Amino acid sequence: MNEVALFPYLLAGGFVSGLAVFIYLFFITAPYGRHSRGGWGPTIPTRLAWILMELPAAGTIAYFILTGRNGTALVTLIFLGIWEVHYLHRTFIFPFRIKAGAKRTPVFIVLMANVFNVFNGYVNGRYLGEFADAYATTWLTDPRFIGGVVLFFVGFAINFHADSVLFNLRKPGETGYKIPQGGLYKYISCPNYFGECLEWLGWAILTWSVSGLMFAFWTAANLIPRAYANHQWYKDKFPEYPKEKKAVVPGLF
Repeated sequence: MNEVALFPYLLAGGFVSGLAVFIYLFFITAPYGRHSRGGWGPTIPTRLAWILMELPAAGTIAYFILTGRNGTALVTLIFLGIWEVHYLHRTFIFPFRIKAGAKRTPVFIVLMANVFNVFNGYVNGRYLGEFADAYATTWLTDPRFIGGVVLFFVGFAINFHADSVLFNLRKPGETGYKIPQGGLYKYISCPNYFGECLEWLGWAILTWSVSGLMFAFWTAANLIPRAYANHQWYKDKFPEYPKEKKAVVPGLF
């Protein structure tokens, strides 16, 4: 079986594995951040872990797009630029904004993230760079592209603002956790995850691709269970936590 014939099966595997992860994470919360705990093997500093986790996502898609037959097409390069807005921030800016202190992350989590990020970068990059029919420049005025771009950057802004609120919760020298306030934190416990889900839904729309849809599905499958875990953590830790708040989508769940 050649690569072209195999590709749909890889995408199907992405959807199936995403569903499995979605179910699994409602029972076992990934052991990093506020849910850190022992028993998951060797660890590395959290700031380094974020860099190592996100770097493959930035590099893999760039390689497969730029080495594909569509690698010099304007629209494809714009797709790559939009993707890198998120991942260059995640790799080289976000890790230095977090107040990691002495926190550590299991190497197992880093390796699992690497596996997915390489796979995801491959299926998105290979589709856009090689397998897709070249997008004409008229795609840049298509409502799907425009709407997807708007959704992506709205999600990015929500994610960035929500992270900023978390980073500024504690004053220098303070420790412990507080209830985040402001913005969408009025309505949901995890607007950072809500924003990231919007980003990759926007990506799926602006590329109008099954590979993009697979990534949007995987993002939701990974982040919705964690949002519920965080939501329950807030309710358990803070008796005064607002009961009307939802976990990840305002007014819904």
